[in-house]
Amino acid sequence: MTIFDGFGFALVLLLIAISGFKRAADRGDYLVASRQLGFFPLMATLVMTEFNTSTLFAFAGIGYMAGPMALSLPLVFLIGLGWYTVSVAKKWKKLNGLSVAELFTEKFGRPFGRLASGFLIFAMLGFSATYIKSLSLLFGPFFPTLSTWLLSASIAAVAAFITFRGGMRSIVRSDIVSFIFKIIFLPLLLFIGISKFGKLSSLVKVFPADQLGVNPIGQWNNASLPFWFVLTLIIITMFTYICSPWYGQKIFAARSEKVAFWATGASALVVFFLYGSIVLAAAYFRMENQTLKNPETVVPQMMTQWFPPLLRGMGFAILFSTSLTALTGMWSALVAMVIADFQSKKIPAISVQRMMMIFFATSSWLAANILVDDILKKLILANIPIAALSFALLGGFYWSKTSPAGAWLSSIFGVLWGIGCYLKFGEAGGYTWYWAIYGIPLIFIVGTSASWLFPRVHDKPAVIS
Repeated sequence: MTIFDGFGFALVLLLIAISGFKRAADRGDYLVASRQLGFFPLMATLVMTEFNTSTLFAFAGIGYMAGPMALSLPLVFLIGLGWYTVSVAKKWKKLNGLSVAELFTEKFGRPFGRLASGFLIFAMLGFSATYIKSLSLLFGPFFPTLSTWLLSASIAAVAAFITFRGGMRSIVRSDIVSFIFKIIFLPLLLFIGISKFGKLSSLVKVFPADQLGVNPIGQWNNASLPFWFVLTLIIITMFTYICSPWYGQKIFAARSEKVAFWATGASALVVFFLYGSIVLAAAYFRMENQTLKNPETVVPQMMTQWFPPLLRGMGFAILFSTSLTALTGMWSALVAMVIADFQSKKIPAISVQRMMMIFFATSSWLAANILVDDILKKLILANIPIAALSFALLGGFYWSKTSPAGAWLSSIFGVLWGIGCYLKFGEAGGYTWYWAIYGIPLIFIVGTSASWLFPRVHDKPAVIS
């Protein structure tokens, strides 16, 4: 890294920090930006909420190993967020709360609402921990004398600082700046790869024909990216994102249901494009360097070798901001959930909200250093409690006969099934297949059966004497 790189790095972070350094107008502005986000701000912040270095590094690493077949991974988000758009985007805006768990409280009572909120808080802390871990891996080589604990603490502190003053308002403003940088810089890596090595057909020099998608999908048996793994990710994403608090809070901040619908749909396309660009760029990079010991480092390696000074520093700052913006969105959603689900309806003072933000930042930092080893695997594992709520969520929105018993039993079953699959089969045994392919349908079977057997009180047939 040269002095020019340092200047580029500082310039990007300074612009992001300045954009987010705006005081919230009031308590509600701190949590939901006064519910006035238009199409572009909402679309940009939704993209940045999803886009994070944990997923970016994991997908790029698989792109480096599996080649163009790894484009199926960004397809997961195109399908998952597309499903979110058509199934719940307008529904969440119509609810217009502070926390997605308010739906469960409204439909099934406060005890279940708090159970659901606990599930979601646990999951979000897991996601936040993986984001901090990925940033520690990214910047570890630049600070070899710093321990992982100290480096990750510095990263968490910077993220908290950006959102500390303005809450959701700061998050959206900094997300817009980050979005503009990413939509320019990340596809630039793919452009460099194509200019150096030619069209996609040139990748056959490194990757076998079946990895380039020549064979029908039924014959796809890529050792680096098995078909069953991608299929399970699609199912898991479809039935977890619909309940994601970090998306729900942004939808609550939308100006209208129409804005929520179109901005979410557009974000699905942009996320696919950005992840797809990086996956293909990583495949091209393997044509130049086939000796990476850790494929998950391919993105910083590409920036180091392909970007000139100044742009290289800006590129690393963009990577740094990628998880910062995702982190701040998670922490803001955590604060909103605690306020909505475990306190009174009155929103506390901004100073109280800020202290809660610091608490969740500290908890995420501890979890990153104690619990997270493999980023993608732990990222997937954190989805278990969210997927468990899928029947209660869709039933609450679409089936009036969904009962509290159905919500309780399906959710508890979902958690036990997911944990059971993990303990029995483990990551090496492909637990996600048994969890998603069998578990998701069983969650709906349990919930539907329990709702019929133990209906709501007002749904019970009248007794004729």
